[in-house]
Amino acid sequence: MFPPMSLLLHPAARIALSEFTVHPSTVVGLAALGASYHWRARHAAAEQDTPTTGQRATFFTALALIFFSLNGWLHDLSDYYLFSAHMVQHLMLTLVAPPLLIMGTPGWMLRPALRWRGVGPVARWLTAPTRCFGIFSVVLAVWHLPPVYDMAMQHHNVHIVQHLCFMAAATLMWWPVLSPLPELPRISYPLQMLYLFLLSIPMSLIAICIGYADHILYPAYSSAPRLWGITPMADQFIGALIMWVPGGLFFFAIISVVFYRWQQVDGDESQAGAQVDWHPAR
Repeated sequence: MFPPMSLLLHPAARIALSEFTVHPSTVVGLAALGASYHWRARHAAAEQDTPTTGQRATFFTALALIFFSLNGWLHDLSDYYLFSAHMVQHLMLTLVAPPLLIMGTPGWMLRPALRWRGVGPVARWLTAPTRCFGIFSVVLAVWHLPPVYDMAMQHHNVHIVQHLCFMAAATLMWWPVLSPLPELPRISYPLQMLYLFLLSIPMSLIAICIGYADHILYPAYSSAPRLWGITPMADQFIGALIMWVPGGLFFFAIISVVFYRWQQVDGDESQAGAQVDWHPAR
């Protein structure tokens, strides 16, 4: 039997597990974030509670995930071979790392910035749930438009901007659910569940548009060397499924966690109220 024509047109490629590429710009950026966190924790140690061990572990785990998403094998697969690998990378940069960064950062670390001129009003404006939803949805949609996506694939600096936009928009997106600052508060548990459900819709719609396309949307991958016999159309469909199914299920998993916390808090408040209101007969 002859191999498919698509495989004849695209030379096969192999990924060497012994090779791990590192981009200095990511190292510098992540090192600066880690050093700032460590300096802030030590600087305020005399006046504030230091970050807990869990918070430190969460924050630096997020930095590690960003590092391994933007370097090494996942980066090489994303940039040179597979659209589906790029979708895995984008999910890591939007759904996994940003919430860990927020959860690992105590509110008191961020509070002084709110006193800088103009920062407080802008932060309150940006972290309104409707704006967080809109900014993330627009950023996600625009960067997946074929001309914009291909521009990022062709120009490394634009690609860096793409990833920064994803992470910044995702941090805003998670803020109404995970905010550590009462000045920029979380929304209520029922609204969190509605908010997270609505967030799954734009990602699903983008994935459906990509998955049901009858042609290659992103030319950069149509001419890429093939890995594991995956054709460009199959790769595009797999990438859409990765965005649609794991991406959507992730939001529903967080909705389940929020619902559990809501019921737990509601139960604790009911129990406390019963203890306060109960008076033995005399």
